[in-house]
Amino acid sequence: MAANEAQAPAKKDGVLHRLYVGTGAFDVVGKRKRWYIFFAVLILVCLASIIFRGFNLGIDFKGGTRVSLPAQGADGNISTSQVTEVFNDTLGKEPSAVQTVGTGAASTIQIRSEALNNNEVTDLKAALFEQLQPEGANGQPSARSISDSAVSASWGGEISRQALIALAVFLVLVTIFLAVYFERWMAVSALVALVHDILITAGVYSIVGFEVTPATVIGLLTILGFSLYDTVVVFDKIKENTRGLLGLTRRTYGEAANLALNQTLMRSINTSLIAVLPVIGLLVVGVGLLGVGTLQDLALVQLTGIIAGALSSIALATPLLVDLKMREPKFQQQAQRVKTRRANMARKMAERDASAAPAEAVDPLDDDEALATDDESLDAELRQERAMAAASSVPTRNPKSAEAARRNRQPGKHPGRPSGKRRR
Repeated sequence: MAANEAQAPAKKDGVLHRLYVGTGAFDVVGKRKRWYIFFAVLILVCLASIIFRGFNLGIDFKGGTRVSLPAQGADGNISTSQVTEVFNDTLGKEPSAVQTVGTGAASTIQIRSEALNNNEVTDLKAALFEQLQPEGANGQPSARSISDSAVSASWGGEISRQALIALAVFLVLVTIFLAVYFERWMAVSALVALVHDILITAGVYSIVGFEVTPATVIGLLTILGFSLYDTVVVFDKIKENTRGLLGLTRRTYGEAANLALNQTLMRSINTSLIAVLPVIGLLVVGVGLLGVGTLQDLALVQLTGIIAGALSSIALATPLLVDLKMREPKFQQQAQRVKTRRANMARKMAERDASAAPAEAVDPLDDDEALATDDESLDAELRQERAMAAASSVPTRNPKSAEAARRNRQPGKHPGRPSGKRRR
C-alpha cells in the first residue's frame, strides 16, 4: 500500500497557486504566436475604425456654441429632455449634446451645438426662458441666468498640437532611458507596446463613439507612464534572470524571460487592479453622483489605457523582446548548447532504462544518482549562478544540487567543522 501511495502522481497545483508562486507554469513566451495573432487582429480593427469611422470630436475641437442655464426652474427641476425639445422646436435641429453638470441647487444644464449665429442664439435663449423659467441666484426666474459662449476650433487644435509635442518628447526621452539602462531591443519592445496602447485606446473611442475632449487628450498622456512602468518592471526582472546566460546551458533566453514574466505576473495584476479602482471611483462619483462630464472623459480613457497597458506589458512586450534577441547568433548558439545538453541527458536516461532488467527491483537511490549525473557536469554553472545571485542580492534555489551534496556527504562528518584531530 505504501508503494502504491509512492507511485501515485503528485497533485497538480491550481492556477491561483501557480500564479502566486511564479514558478514559470504559464508559458506566455512559448505561445507568443497566438498572442501576436490576437494583437494583430485587435490593432487592425482599431485602425479600420479610426480610418473609416473617425472620432466623435467635441465642441473644443470642431468649434461651436455652448449655452448654459440653471437646472432649477419655476415649476421644479428642468430635465435634459425638456431642453432638447425646446432646442429642436426653436431651431429645427438637434443639439450635439445636452448634459446636467453638478448636483443640488448648483446644478446646471449645458447645451453644446454647432456654431449658431446671433439671431439663433437670441431666439434659443428667449425660448428657453419662456418655456422653462430658469431661476437666477435670487430664486426668481431670470433671463440673465441663461448664458452663451462661442468656442473656436483653434483652441482644440492648439491643445492637440501641444499634446503631440509632449508625446514626441516623452517617446524620445523614454527611448534614451531604456537604451541606456537596458538595451536597444528592450527599448524597441517597450515602444511597440506603448504604440499599441495608444492605438487601442484611440480605437476604443472611435468604435464606441465616446466624445473626444481636451480631458481625453490629457488622460491619454497619463496612461503612457503607467504602461511603461509595468513594462520596465518585467524587463528589469528579465535583465536579472539573464545575467551571464551566454555562459550557461540550463535554460534558453526565452525560458529565462518567461520565468521572469511569471515571477512578476502577480505584481502586474495587483498593480493594474489597484490602479483601476480609483478610476472606477471617478466614474461612479464623478458621473453618477456629481454629473461632471470632464471626470467621465478622464476616467474612460484611463480605464481603457490601463487595461490595454497591462495586457501589452505581459503578452506583447516580453515575447517581442525574445524574438528580437533570438535573432542574434550568440543567443542562437547558446540555445543550441542547451538543446544538445538536454538531448545528451535524455539519451543517457534512455540507455540506463534500456540496460535495466525488467524483473529487477530498482533502488530509488540509483535513480537519484542517475539524475544527479547531469548535475555534476553543471557544477561550474551552478557556482556561477550563485555568485551572480549573491551579487544582485537574489536568493537561489537549487534543491537538486543540495540533495546530491547531502547524499555524497559521508555519515558522521560535517564539512567545514574541525574534527578535533591534530594533523601529523
